[in-house]
Amino acid sequence: MKNFKYVNYLWDKDIEKKLDHNQVALFLYRSNILGADLRITNYGGGNTSCKTIEKDPLTNEEVEVMWVKGSGGDIGTLTRSGIAGLYTGRLRDLKNVYNGLSDEDRMVGLFNHCIYDLESKAPSIDTPLHGLLPFKHIDHLHPDALIAVAAAKDSEKITKEIWGDTMGWVPWQRPGFDLGLQLEKCLNDNPGIRGIVLGSHGLFTWGDTSYECYMNSLEVIETASEYIDKKTKEKSTVFGGQKTQSLPEVERREKAAVLAPVLRGLCSSENRMIGHFTDDDVVLEFINSNDLDRLAPMGTSCPDHFLRTKIQPLILPLDISEDVTDTEVILEKIQPAFEKYRKEYATYYETCKKENSPAMRDANPVIILYPGVGMFSFAKNKQTTRVASEFYINAINVMRGAEAISEYTSLPRQEAFDIEYWLLEEAKLQRMPKEQPLSRKVALVTGAGGGIGKACADKLAEEGANVVLTDLSEERLKEAIATYKNDVAVYQQCDVTSSVSIQEAYKKACLKFGGVDIVVHSAGLAISKPVEDTTEKDWDILQNVLVKGQFELAKQAVAILRKQNMGGDIIHIASKNGLVSGPNNIAYGTAKAAQQHMTRLLAAELGTDKIRVNTVNPDGVIVGSKIWEGDWAEGRAKAYGITVEELPAHYAKRNLLNEIIYPQDIANGVFSLVAILNKSTGNIINVDGGMANAFVR
Repeated sequence: MKNFKYVNYLWDKDIEKKLDHNQVALFLYRSNILGADLRITNYGGGNTSCKTIEKDPLTNEEVEVMWVKGSGGDIGTLTRSGIAGLYTGRLRDLKNVYNGLSDEDRMVGLFNHCIYDLESKAPSIDTPLHGLLPFKHIDHLHPDALIAVAAAKDSEKITKEIWGDTMGWVPWQRPGFDLGLQLEKCLNDNPGIRGIVLGSHGLFTWGDTSYECYMNSLEVIETASEYIDKKTKEKSTVFGGQKTQSLPEVERREKAAVLAPVLRGLCSSENRMIGHFTDDDVVLEFINSNDLDRLAPMGTSCPDHFLRTKIQPLILPLDISEDVTDTEVILEKIQPAFEKYRKEYATYYETCKKENSPAMRDANPVIILYPGVGMFSFAKNKQTTRVASEFYINAINVMRGAEAISEYTSLPRQEAFDIEYWLLEEAKLQRMPKEQPLSRKVALVTGAGGGIGKACADKLAEEGANVVLTDLSEERLKEAIATYKNDVAVYQQCDVTSSVSIQEAYKKACLKFGGVDIVVHSAGLAISKPVEDTTEKDWDILQNVLVKGQFELAKQAVAILRKQNMGGDIIHIASKNGLVSGPNNIAYGTAKAAQQHMTRLLAAELGTDKIRVNTVNPDGVIVGSKIWEGDWAEGRAKAYGITVEELPAHYAKRNLLNEIIYPQDIANGVFSLVAILNKSTGNIINVDGGMANAFVR
């Protein structure tokens, strides 16, 4: 095995032996380990293939079949269901009916006539690029180093300088059938080459076996990386040297957390967006450089980059020492930059559009750069915005490499537009599944380590929201967060009696997701004692956790919600005991009543901001509730003259519907308020099976 410095060698010979009898499985394995290294290709970027001999189900004859990543897939997570299987011969026969560049869109429809495997994923536009080459195993990748070579001003000359006659080169052309023909011609004109550099685009490499293809890809990328590294070291400065000094990390994060909701609001002028922030060293080197103002407006080169990042970023017109705490002042300074960006995007659209172009999409920036602080990205969900951020880091690496070896060039705007507004790209967007009710929203839930809080977090996430789970117990939070998929939830240990601790929780929400839309205060405890046994300590802790905590959560939430200017929801989990008088309950019942009235007061104050404040009142939630694990259960059992074991049946029998109430039922109440009852505020929803003495009206 060769030692690689710039890529990760991940091939496992034991896995190869297990899969050797199944070339498709081996091709999927190769794809996954290539996709595991972001220096080789990013999420959704590139595609891979293999060709095998199969029996035709109609003729029983042996035929060659090509297995290739399907449309919209990701090689790092590619599985059998994500690939297309096509008759290679039929695909090559399409050359007989191809009528030139104006025929590209029709050709994609004809790919379906080449399908061998009826369970195939829809073939992608890159299918002929693999099918018209004769090799058994092919990788089409977007390594930063190769795109740097491909995007350099004299790309063809540099390709020759690095690899001599062993690599081919074709100029930029939009992916499609004709590009496949260009690759075929390049190979015919240069027999024996090991790969082809695609101008401003990426790399094609191949091999007779999956392992040979993998090694060929790594070796070509390694060679390009070595060349760029050598050239970079020969230069006295990178990106023209440093112009801005970064703030210390803690200060960067503080400033980013304060600013993120303002940016999110501006980026959400057409559609609500989810945010992401990074102050990676690669990002800071670029945004702090003298060349930032020259390179950033040029835009990205690789289609995979700008489809996710938009053609260029927005650079914030803010000094590094700027005080960002005064929202009105900051908006006055940066809002014109957003308006200018939208106008320029509209001009780009109007200048480049064609008669059949889709309607103009959201004109807001995806990537926002703040010199000295970091990079923000905003998109429809966390995965998309995180991937956009990763792709822009790829673009930075490309610019860095191209500038080191020559001079960076980007795609002409018309070429970029023709990719961005390609009818086939629009069709792909239209095939995307319908968004969930709470997609594009961020929820912060207290007491989310278990019980009602965890059930609320689960429900909100299930319906599409990003969730910040908070709890006093970090151990419970770690157990809770393990149940979520990537890019859905994060946790932050939080003591709701501490304003500083609450501030840290909101900071986490702003840095991870750009802000917050929904706040659910579920943290609580219960103490059941006769008045003579109720201590000042009992009184204080209930007031601090339930009432003071609710006040401070709401106060800090309102500041963020107003920065975003998109409205929001604050939900308080109270109790029937705030409405109904009962024995041995003075401290708890009083605190719950205070929670309920605070809800009404906040609703009255915040309505003009479109911030809705409501209460969900549970009762008798025993199963799965953390409250019932302590002295509260014994106290309530004593008050009713029954045993602790009899409590669930007691509570179920006393409601009108004779139903046991679960944490998930309370979560459904929260969901109805934030997703369905969007014109309700100041209300109480009782989720108690029906308790006549707790009827609000």
